[in-house]
Amino acid sequence: MSAKAFWQEKKLSEMTRTEWESLCDGCALCCLHKLEDEDTGEVYYTDVHCRYLEKSACRCSVYQERNIKVPECVWLTPEQAEMFFWLPPTCAYRLLAEGKPLFDWHPLVSGDPDSVHTAGISLRDKGIPDDQISEDEWQDRIIWKA
Repeated sequence: MSAKAFWQEKKLSEMTRTEWESLCDGCALCCLHKLEDEDTGEVYYTDVHCRYLEKSACRCSVYQERNIKVPECVWLTPEQAEMFFWLPPTCAYRLLAEGKPLFDWHPLVSGDPDSVHTAGISLRDKGIPDDQISEDEWQDRIIWKA
């Protein structure tokens, strides 16, 4: 009998930094700008992404300095797990916080770092950088509700 994977055995708060970071599937959907309806609290995703997103790699080009360059960028931590409702429904952090399993295309499950892209889940080569569009236009670029 094989041992369970760390994400099946541990709570988010019990994971090492390396385990925590490995949960990121590389989809970059969290880099999309979101709009919140002030009356209902509902969160809407736009196809406008952070200017520092490397679209072909789906990685932040300033990852270590992201909170300096983009002060509103959220640095996910296990202590915030109850607030992960705004993350994409495919996100490992949100799935595990909600007690759900990872999808088969997740790189930790598939063993292939490109499986998220092959499955069509990622932002690879999609969207528009936030420095190429006025913030007034973001509402017209809503693509789904969280």
